[in-house]
Amino acid sequence: MSCHEIEALRLGLMNVLGTGDRHAREHAEKELEGHLDGPVGALAAAESLAEIERHLDAALVDLEEEVAAMDSENPEYDYARGRLLAVRDAERAVRRLTAQGESVVDGLGDAHDLLHETFPEE
Repeated sequence: MSCHEIEALRLGLMNVLGTGDRHAREHAEKELEGHLDGPVGALAAAESLAEIERHLDAALVDLEEEVAAMDSENPEYDYARGRLLAVRDAERAVRRLTAQGESVVDGLGDAHDLLHETFPEE
């Protein structure tokens, strides 16, 4: 069993951030071979934080359903619950990243306004 959601999130974030770590990308792509359908595939191909949030949420819903349908005696049950916790934590991290990015954009807008107030155009 592999943590497809986390590897897909890594790929999506590499796309958004422009990370060119060929080794990390190849490793993630190899982990995801045969599992790039649905939200996991969309997450891996995401090109914006908004796409990442949307597809990660959909992948989380699928994972929650998978865990809910599992028998607690299944040897993979504890690992699946661990995946669920890791993906929920990743979802919170992406929300923080988005909020921080929006804060930077707002701060740049404030700096722009301040420059125009200080040095008005005639």
